[in-house]
Parts: sequence; C-alpha cells; structure tokens
Amino acid sequence: MSVELYDTLSRSVQKLAPASGDTLRFYCCGPTVYGPAHIGNFRTFLIQDTLRRVLEVDGTPVKHVRNITDLDDKTIRRSQEEGKSLVEFTAHWTDKFHADCDALNMLPPSIEPSAVAHIPQQIALVEKLIEKGHAYATDDGSVYFRVGSFEDYGRLSRLKQRELKTQNENSAGELNDADEYDRESVTDFALWKSRKPEDGANYWTSPWGEGRPGWHLECSAMVDSAFDGETIDLHGGGIDLCFPHHENE
Repeated sequence: MSVELYDTLSRSVQKLAPASGDTLRFYCCGPTVYGPAHIGNFRTFLIQDTLRRVLEVDGTPVKHVRNITDLDDKTIRRSQEEGKSLVEFTAHWTDKFHADCDALNMLPPSIEPSAVAHIPQQIALVEKLIEKGHAYATDDGSVYFRVGSFEDYGRLSRLKQRELKTQNENSAGELNDADEYDRESVTDFALWKSRKPEDGANYWTSPWGEGRPGWHLECSAMVDSAFDGETIDLHGGGIDLCFPHHENE
C-alpha cells in the first residue's frame, strides 16, 4: 500500500516513505503544558496517531517522537501565577495530557523528550550556529539567529523578506516596542534569551550569561538528539505552527 500526504513545503501530494533504511522518522510538535489540551490540539495528535497505525499495519516501522514543551513564556507565567515551581506546574499538566491520550486510546510515542531536559543540547546547538556564522550574541547576553544567512528562509511559509519584516512593524513602519532588541535585523529571532526579572528562578548558565532558550531552538535540539543527527522523514504539527515555529526550526 502506498501512503501519500500533502506536503506543506512543496504544496503538492508526496509519497511517504523512509529516505533511508526501513524505519520512517516522524517528529511531531507536542503540547505546551500550561493548561489542558483542547479538541483542536487533539485533532492534530489523533491524525498523527492514525497515520502511524496505518504505516505500521502496512509494514513500515515508525520512530515517532513527540515532544513536551515545558519551558516557554506561558509555562513560566502560569507557574508563577499559581505560586508553583516550573517543574511542579508542568508535571501536573503533562500527567493530565497523558491521561487524555490514554482515554483516546492513542499510542505512546517512541520517545517523548522535554525542553527542560535538553538545555545542554540547546546550548551546544547555539554554539554551533555561532561558529558557522548563522547566529550572533548581543550585549545583553541574548543570541539571535541571523535570518539573512539562510537564503531559503521563508520558503516553508511562502513569506518574502518584506512580508517577514512587516510583521514586526506598526502601521507607521516603526518597530513595535516589544521588538526593540539589539538585533541586526527585525526578522532575526531569539535562540537564547538573557535572564529577565520576570523569569524568576527559571534560568540557566550559558557561555553568554544566565538565561533560557527560545521556543524554536528547543524543538530543533530535541529533534537532533532524538534522531541522533539523522534527517527526519516527516514533521507534523498544527497549521498555526507553520510560521513562525516550523519556519524557524
């Protein structure tokens, strides 16, 4: 049986098969555990669960990796609002997510990495990007990806540089206050965020100072770790993640 899927990058239907070997390498952006997953979230996960079952019934082994995002602005803010540590807060909602998955009779992923458990890998990835000229550190200890160094940026979301830039401007063409960082370009995005008072105890030591990883970096590092640096065959996630998250990964 041949399985075909609509591919967002090529905007065409493509045959799904492992690029090398017998096992299909499948990564799915999982939940951000700051509250209960809703029906829209589970639509994504159920479709992916069904796809995996179809492939395995057809005789194609699947290495299914679905991450847990337990470190971002939302998880930090909500944990502080409830007066709990980040670990305690996210563990509760991770358990609730797993219970909902069980209730829906979903298969557990082959590997379920979490962002907090992969801080060293994320720091190492940032160092590699800086060495290759794709990233740079700023005076405040943050690190940004140099979008201009990657000529295919915007290809997935079909956004051109001007359209990308406009998303960071107000009606007068000026930078929004929230985007007034020491960046080379308004389109550059954070790989490492320098420590801020509102982060509380949620920071880690890095070569650039105390801080925490950016959201997009987390998935990139977890993919690299889970698949031992091999190229994945399929990346899944909600359509709302196409830009900026999947583009920035």
